[in-house]
Amino acid sequence: MNEVEQIKKLRDQLNKYSYEYYVLDKPTVLDSVYDALFAQLKKLEEKYPEYISVDSPTQRVGGQALDSFKKVEHRTRMVSLNDIFEDTEINKWIQRISKLEPASETSDFWGDIKMDGLACSLIYEDGILKKAVTRGDGLIGEDVTANCKTVKSIPLKLMGDDFFSNGRTEVRGEIVMYKKDFKELNSYLSSKEESTYANPRNLAAGTIRQLDPVIAASRKLYFRAYDLLRNDTAEIVTQEAAYSDLRRLGFLVNLDATKLKNVEEIKKFIEKWRERRHELPFNTDGIVFKINNRNLYERLGIVGKNPRGAIAFKFPAEQSTTKLIDIFISIGRTGAATPVAVLEPVVIAGSTVQMATLHNEDEIEKKDLRIGDTVIIQKAGDIIPEVVEAITSLRNGSEKAFIMPVRCPDCHSKLLRPEKEAVWRCVNNNCPTRTWRHIEHFASKQALDIDGLGEKNVIALLDSGLINDAADLYSLNEDQLVTLDRFAELSAKNLVMAIREKMNPQLSKFIFALGIRHVGTQTAVDLANHFRNLEVILSASSDSLSAVDGIGAVVAESITAWASEQSNRELINKFYKNGVVIQDVKKPIKGNLSGKSFVITGSLESMGREAAADKIRERGGTFQGAVGKNTTYLIAGEAVGESKQKKADKFGTEVIDEKTFLKLLDS
Repeated sequence: MNEVEQIKKLRDQLNKYSYEYYVLDKPTVLDSVYDALFAQLKKLEEKYPEYISVDSPTQRVGGQALDSFKKVEHRTRMVSLNDIFEDTEINKWIQRISKLEPASETSDFWGDIKMDGLACSLIYEDGILKKAVTRGDGLIGEDVTANCKTVKSIPLKLMGDDFFSNGRTEVRGEIVMYKKDFKELNSYLSSKEESTYANPRNLAAGTIRQLDPVIAASRKLYFRAYDLLRNDTAEIVTQEAAYSDLRRLGFLVNLDATKLKNVEEIKKFIEKWRERRHELPFNTDGIVFKINNRNLYERLGIVGKNPRGAIAFKFPAEQSTTKLIDIFISIGRTGAATPVAVLEPVVIAGSTVQMATLHNEDEIEKKDLRIGDTVIIQKAGDIIPEVVEAITSLRNGSEKAFIMPVRCPDCHSKLLRPEKEAVWRCVNNNCPTRTWRHIEHFASKQALDIDGLGEKNVIALLDSGLINDAADLYSLNEDQLVTLDRFAELSAKNLVMAIREKMNPQLSKFIFALGIRHVGTQTAVDLANHFRNLEVILSASSDSLSAVDGIGAVVAESITAWASEQSNRELINKFYKNGVVIQDVKKPIKGNLSGKSFVITGSLESMGREAAADKIRERGGTFQGAVGKNTTYLIAGEAVGESKQKKADKFGTEVIDEKTFLKLLDS
């Protein structure tokens, strides 16, 4: 055998070993054998570089770090699924399908475990991996091909010699880190006294979305496939067939995925995995059910970005117990003093929880929480940590009742609790914490949207004495910024440019950015459209403010109180002095949405909530935070909120999907 033939033999043999190890989980040789053959192949390829192929194991690692990820448009949208939480909702889902497609009553279903990882699409041309793209917003993702090539359960070349090796084949799945590998990595980092990671999902996503493929190659990740797409949809008739083909092509799939005939079998599948999910190598928070017949699945269509033919059953929030070590007070932008629980670290739903908000003093008293208690913790929706209750039977007498401090922990000013309010407040406008939170709010996306002014940069600017308030931002220059550790020449230049771009802000954006209590984005728009000028607003009486539609007595009093404070007037004058010119509203906006009011529930795929609100206002419409009697439309995006849906039913508000909303914008 000559050396060129040996290259091919070694390449095929090593790919076979990788498949056995990473996909079948049945290695047939020791790692040392694989390493020796790999070294032999690498040596031969260095001698004959013209015979290096794209599916060679040596091509999984290497290449220079990228400067950034390129955006890639998905040929077929990567959808999200509607979540359900009760067994009864399965019946409702099937009933909805049956109304649209009566024949579907006899159709079967496909059930699979929902993986908690990073959704990714692999694109093969004539059987060769050409591109790997993250889900992104479902329409546009990021090209992460270099990093995905380091994931050894991703075939660089499709196995088998059939029609999948001709034309375009797209494989979709989830990139996950197994729980045992995550634990081992954290143990290693801990032994080196380095920072550990919060959960496998974040680590997997962070690994794929960092710019150095060598780092990606150093971490154990797995790609588990769940969908197979071809240009001709008739080539794959069922979900079951897709999984069978995926295995044959060399992909790792969940072997526990199965065909289910009816509602009863679906519910049995849920109960089976309600407890057994903890035995899985990866984290999960639910189960996915799809119509097995792919032709029927496509005919049922999509609402927003949720296919009618699939749902995700989510398990209840996981609970655990831990110790309530302490309670400290966090001061917010408006001075709200919020109690926060310090917990003995506990892992819930795959992530470590160490703190949880306790909302207010009344909440602590209602739940009878004491420092030193053993408490039940849960993650609401597997996301937000929440203290459910104390296990009072485990108290030993050493527990201490929480006493609300009388002074702000940051500026030591006296805390006050306004009458009829549940929240204590620091009323010192010069409180250091209130100051940096206010500046961070001023620069936030909903307000003036100044890129580069996050929490750490704001605190660095304050600590250095370069700024004392938001108005001082407009006096900054590059020479000042480069003296700080957090800024190099480019970042200093970018921040100064970002601030300069906001020298002439919209009136409504500026009013909201001031952070006046009770003045949200829509109230700011209402004020701007009614009074048209900042000085007119700040000099308006409570009665004239209350006369504006949507502004009540509480909001009016809050505005007049803010405007009457000498320090706030001085702040406004400093903005003027530093060259800020706030745009007057020339005339009230009248457009195709005038007289119509909108509320959004869930998330939209074509734009963010604030962008949608801006488009509504630009066309004369009103954007509201909650459904009321005067709401014209409720826009239903992904993960529809149940409370808003109920209010829409109560008030007879018309519910529209995103597609209809976009048509209204363009009408």
